[in-house]
Amino acid sequence: MASMRSRVVGLFRPQKKRAIPRRSVKPAIGARVARDDLRMTVQAGMSHELWYWLLGEGWRELTYRPERRRYRDLPSAWVTWLIDAPAEARAQVLEEGTEKATHRSAPSDLERFRAPVRRG
Repeated sequence: MASMRSRVVGLFRPQKKRAIPRRSVKPAIGARVARDDLRMTVQAGMSHELWYWLLGEGWRELTYRPERRRYRDLPSAWVTWLIDAPAEARAQVLEEGTEKATHRSAPSDLERFRAPVRRG
């Protein structure tokens, strides 16, 4: 019943765009950070200086679950290159990595392409 009611209310109330969360401390290794529709995983070697630069660019740690938004993931190789890049080249590396970002497949899509198991 509540689900039906929320659907009806949702039709008449426009969705609000989420505000950018507050700045926070550097996330732990393996945490996910996002900006708009992009997402990357924090890797070892990310300096505080790089994190503050990412904060200035609008990146924030994803702290809410379950996350139902669709993000394009930056390949881990590009995250490594971003970590290793000099400060003046970060914007260019991030822009090139953004072009390589792809949507992750949903688990239901993977189930469709899994090879059948033979028994017998």
